[in-house]
Amino acid sequence: MRALETFSDEDFRQTMLRALRLLAIVSAVGIAVLWWKLGWQSAALLAVGAVISASGLWEWMRLMSVVMSRMDEGGTAKPMAMVLLGFFIRLGATIVLLYVSLKVLNGSVYALAAGLALGVFALTIEGLRLVKAWTV
Repeated sequence: MRALETFSDEDFRQTMLRALRLLAIVSAVGIAVLWWKLGWQSAALLAVGAVISASGLWEWMRLMSVVMSRMDEGGTAKPMAMVLLGFFIRLGATIVLLYVSLKVLNGSVYALAAGLALGVFALTIEGLRLVKAWTV
């Protein structure tokens, strides 16, 4: 067991990448099951939710990396404006994607909600793994 004080930016990055990998695996299984049970439209809505969730995790990882590097290096890290611009572009694209998918696909809205919740699920699992592996 490692001490929490030694938790580094690389540990955070690896945790987020493991959460993204878990999200992808659960999404693939969920899409296959939904396609079989409810049809391709519900499976597509789950995929849309999972893509939005994964992009949120990816953006969060980028934002936290920039913030942490600015704190470590006294504010001389990557340009924050570009990361924030990417965040707002992703946010706008998410709104458009949600609107279009709900208008075009006549699948289960619960599948979309499940896809959106997969990011929280993956982070919860990774958080529990961290609690198990690290001491406070």
